[in-house]
Amino acid sequence: MGNQMIKLSALYFSIGVLLGIGMGISHDFALTSAHAHINLLGWLSLGVTGILYRLYPSLAASSLARVHVWLHNIGLPIMIAGIVAAVLGEAALGATLASVGGILVVLGVLAFTWNVWTRLK
Repeated sequence: MGNQMIKLSALYFSIGVLLGIGMGISHDFALTSAHAHINLLGWLSLGVTGILYRLYPSLAASSLARVHVWLHNIGLPIMIAGIVAAVLGEAALGATLASVGGILVVLGVLAFTWNVWTRLK
């Protein structure tokens, strides 16, 4: 579980860096919010939780860990797509996608938090 999270975080890191470089080269920073969410919820959050799952196997063994991984990794791309859609002028679609994706990520993070509070001794 932890290894997969770390691998996914590296993928988000590459996407976030490439988006940031692309924005810098083009001098168009309209997607700054998407860039920030990719880096914070993708690279940083998934990387840290992946490391915690590696350090504490009891956390990774929980069904809550699987719930966290699935919700986070389904919700985040949906949320990012919504942010991008909103920036590109599709406000209604963007708000819907960002809200649905954001709710999935929040539920995943809450599963992770509950897992940590109940299993980490």
